[in-house]
Amino acid sequence: MSERSPHNRVEAMDLPQPSSYDLRGKQSVRATFRLSARAIDALSILAVHLGIKQKSLFEHLIEDARSLSLIAQEMEPGRFEQISRVQKTFVLSRRTLSLLQQACEMYDAPRDALVEYSIQRLLPVIAEERQRHEIRKQFLAQIREFVERGEELLEEAAERLGEEDPVHGSLEQAMRAVRAARGDIEDFIVKGRIIEDY
Repeated sequence: MSERSPHNRVEAMDLPQPSSYDLRGKQSVRATFRLSARAIDALSILAVHLGIKQKSLFEHLIEDARSLSLIAQEMEPGRFEQISRVQKTFVLSRRTLSLLQQACEMYDAPRDALVEYSIQRLLPVIAEERQRHEIRKQFLAQIREFVERGEELLEEAAERLGEEDPVHGSLEQAMRAVRAARGDIEDFIVKGRIIEDY
């Protein structure tokens, strides 16, 4: 009996098959919206701070049908018109753009307004991240003091035991790890400065 090729084995399995619609939905498209500078900044800042692509954040917000429905029902179009807005082009999936269009039609809501108010859902996340950033800065100050004290201890071990002593070697190894951790924390805090002034 001849062995099946790996290709035939997959065909023989009862797997759900992707549709061409699903595959096309993954295509990236460009869409331009008129949004407040604050909303544009929120999306950009959070993407950089969390290391997430803007496209992913945007899709997460728009593909939440329940939230879109609540936003559409609660928003006041007159209030949205008073917001100073600028044009901004985003890259998003065709599926996300289609879902947004469906929501606009279903709730008779302006597309830009739905996007604007969806992005405002990020504001509590930014506020929380800003608080966490301040706490991280406090830990950085403490770890700097810790490193300073560790350097003094290492120097004392070298003087009293000698650099060849195993205890000095262990302390030196520990200090390398602590210095590396301090460097990582410093880098993360520098990267997080983007959130301080939002």
